[in-house]
Amino acid sequence: MSKTLLVVDDKLSVQALLRDYLTENGYRVVTASNGREAIFAARQEKPDLILLDIMMPEMDGFTFLKTYRKERETPVILLTAKLEETDKVIGLELGADDYVTKPFGMAELVARIRAVLRRAERPASSTDSEVLRVGAVTLDSETRRVTISERRIDLTPSEFALLGCLMRTPGKVFSRLDLLEALKGDSLEGSERTIDVHIRNLRAKIEEDAAEPRFVQTVFGVGYRFTHD
Repeated sequence: MSKTLLVVDDKLSVQALLRDYLTENGYRVVTASNGREAIFAARQEKPDLILLDIMMPEMDGFTFLKTYRKERETPVILLTAKLEETDKVIGLELGADDYVTKPFGMAELVARIRAVLRRAERPASSTDSEVLRVGAVTLDSETRRVTISERRIDLTPSEFALLGCLMRTPGKVFSRLDLLEALKGDSLEGSERTIDVHIRNLRAKIEEDAAEPRFVQTVFGVGYRFTHD
């Protein structure tokens, strides 16, 4: 079955270009011209992934993301013409999984879409259908559920992938570059600061006190590791 993509951009020419190219690549595409339209479309269509412009009238991409993340953890790739690092960080902090800076190549965009969708999908083979239990934390790759002492935690695909990577080898220290490569695979764009933002979001969800993390700890000058009592 074709994956459904929601393209949110106020420029009709961009909508048409993305719709035609992505349709040719086997996706079902729906479009919206601003955040308000996107909220309605996302609720009706339940897309598998959202391509989201930032600068739009009526409701911008950041406001949409802040609103929609309260409802669903659908993967989101930001389409940003802005080059400022702060804009990318804000988007990631609000729950975006990745970003592509305009102008971008269409083949690159499709590769990024496929990479993010892979992180969001259930494992295809039984060997990947693992259940990790480390201390009070359980991560089920098949059902994509995370629980801490029976309390369910809702994570974005990127947060889920990072937690899984850390939990597979508790105590091992991963550099930011290690985690970036694990997260993005063949995708080249992204900075190590991206990992810091995702880790901060992950801690806010799984730690009782994000300032004194119990599970995801910083190894200063190196990276991060997963620990348990």
